Amino acid sequence: MTGTRTILLVEDNDDIRIITTIALEHGGRFAVVPAASGEEALRLAESKAIDLVLLDVMMPGMDGTETYAALRELDNTRDTPIVFLTAKAQPTEVKRLLDLGALDVLTKPFDPLEIAVRIAGTLDG
Repeated sequence: MTGTRTILLVEDNDDIRIITTIALEHGGRFAVVPAASGEEALRLAESKAIDLVLLDVMMPGMDGTETYAALRELDNTRDTPIVFLTAKAQPTEVKRLLDLGALDVLTKPFDPLEIAVRIAGTLDG
């Protein structure tokens, strides 16, 4: 699987995590490391080589922006591109997330058939 990029998917909703993983791994371009919480994502990020983080905003416990800040403190993910997933599609919310330093913001619900194309474009763009 040469050329496969690893995505850390941080999403507390089991169904969304499963569907997103299947959509991203289809075709072999991406390998997904799933995490159900910010805390789990931090543990995984310390031990895995990650090419991109796909990060839900609204999660119990450590939310997406707190997880984002913590990932930026780790040597392994300090410069890793981060894309937020959010149900809040208002322009002010999207701008706030981009202003934090996110590479992109994907709004939920998203088309599972389009997410791999969007992520590939984000990484290659």
